[in-house]
Amino acid sequence: MLERGTYESLDAIGIAELVRSGAVTADEVLDTALGIIDERNPSINAVVSRIDDLARQAIRAGLPSGPFTGVPFAIKDLGLACAGSVTTNGSRFFRDHLDDHDSEIVARYRAAGLVIVGRTNAPEFGLNPSTEPLIHGPTRNPWDVSRIAGGSSGGAAAAVAARMMPAAHASDGGGSIRSPAACCGVVGLKPTRARLSLAPDEGEGWCGFHTDHVVSRTVRDSAAMLDVAAGPAPGDPYFAGPPSRPFGAEVGADPGRLRIALMLSAPGGTTVDPECRSAAEGAARLCESLGHEVEPAEPSYDHPRLMSASTAIVGACTADIVDRRAEELGRAPGEDDLESATHLLVGRGRQISGAQLVDAVRTAHVISRRIATFFERYDVLITPALGQLPPALGVFDANRQDFETYVEAVVGFTPFTMTWNATGQPAISLPLSETPSGFPIGVQFVGRFGDEATLIRLSSQLESARPWVDRRPAGAT
Repeated sequence: MLERGTYESLDAIGIAELVRSGAVTADEVLDTALGIIDERNPSINAVVSRIDDLARQAIRAGLPSGPFTGVPFAIKDLGLACAGSVTTNGSRFFRDHLDDHDSEIVARYRAAGLVIVGRTNAPEFGLNPSTEPLIHGPTRNPWDVSRIAGGSSGGAAAAVAARMMPAAHASDGGGSIRSPAACCGVVGLKPTRARLSLAPDEGEGWCGFHTDHVVSRTVRDSAAMLDVAAGPAPGDPYFAGPPSRPFGAEVGADPGRLRIALMLSAPGGTTVDPECRSAAEGAARLCESLGHEVEPAEPSYDHPRLMSASTAIVGACTADIVDRRAEELGRAPGEDDLESATHLLVGRGRQISGAQLVDAVRTAHVISRRIATFFERYDVLITPALGQLPPALGVFDANRQDFETYVEAVVGFTPFTMTWNATGQPAISLPLSETPSGFPIGVQFVGRFGDEATLIRLSSQLESARPWVDRRPAGAT
C-alpha cells in the first residue's frame, strides 16, 4: 500500500517514478487515491462520477509504458468523450449520455499510462465561473468550503488542491483553466489555440476560443502533460506549429532576460481587488529580482467590441450544442432540462444570424492582430489572474438573479482571461501569493502565440524562487 502522505507529497511525475521503480504497484496507487476521494470528496464534490471498475480493468490488462504509468487521473465532465463514462456536460439534458469512444486527447492520456478514475464537476456547458450545476450540485473550494472553486474546471482544480490526484484534465474557453487554478492554488496553463486536437468529434470549440489541457500542482507536470497530449490528428482544420523541443525540456531551462509588461487595470474598467493587484505587483518584483526587465504597459484595443463578439460566439455555439442534443433525443429541451440562464442564452444564440456569427469571428481576429503587435515588444504580460477573490457559493447563481446582474458579476470576477482565448495565446495562472489568512491568490502570465516554451521556463524559475507545492488546504493535511 502506498502511504497516503507519500502520495500527497508527490506530483504525477514523482508517482510514476515510484511505479516504474517497482517500489509500488499501480493497484496500490489506485487504492490510495480512491481512499482519499472517498474521504474528501463528500465535503468538496469535485468528482461527480466514478469508473473504479474500468480503472482496475485497465491495470489488469496491462498499462502502457509511458511517462505517467499508474498515475490516477480524471476527465472533466465537459466536452471530451471517455469510453464507458457518462458525459453530462453539467446539464440534465445530457444526464444519460454514455460515451462509446475516446476523444483523441483521452486516448493519448491512456497511452501515457494514466489511470482514469472518473469525471470532475463542471457547470452547465462551461458557462459559469463557478462550478454549481443543478445536476451535480456545487463544488466547494478545499481552502474554504464556503467559497467557490472557480469554473468551469472547478471540479478538476478542487480535486488537485485536495490531493485526490496530482493533476486532472481541464478546459478553457474564457478562463476555465486559469480561473479555478487561481481559486484553488494550483497551476493552470491554457495552451496556444489548436495545440491539442479535439478529434474525432470537433474541429474547434467556440470558434477557436476553446482549448484543453490540465490543472496540476507543479509546472513540470503541466509541461510533461502537454508533451503527452499535444499535436494534430488527421483531419484537423488547423493546428499550432510544433515546438522546437519537448515542453518538458523547458522546465529548469534559463529563460534569459525577458521583457515583461505589467497590467493592473482590468480591460473593461471594472474594479480590481487590492489583494489581486498586490499579488501581480509582487510577481513583477520577483521577476525583476530574477533579472527580468518589467515595466507598466498594456495592449490597446476595443474591449467592449471584443466582449460583444465573444458573447455572440458563445451564445451561438451553446445553441448549437443544445440543438444537436435535441436532434439526438428527438425532442426539444423542457424547462427541467436546462438551467434558466442557459435557456436564455440559447434563445439569444438562436437569434444570431450566420452573417452576425461570421462578423463576430472576424472582429476577434482583427482585434487579435492588433494585440499581437504589443507582443512584438514584450515577451510576457503579467496581470492578476482574477479581478476579485473567490466569493461565496451562490453569487454566480444565474437561476436566482437577473441575467444582466449575473453577467456583470462574471465580468468583474474574470476580466483578465477571455482576451487570450480570442487571440489564442498561451496563458498560465501560478499560485504565487496568498492572503494573510493563507488563501491562495493566482497571477496570470501571457505569452506570445505558440510560445508556451517561454512561459514554462519563466514559470519553472518562479516556482523555484517562490515554491508553492507544499502549501495545502487544511482538509488535505
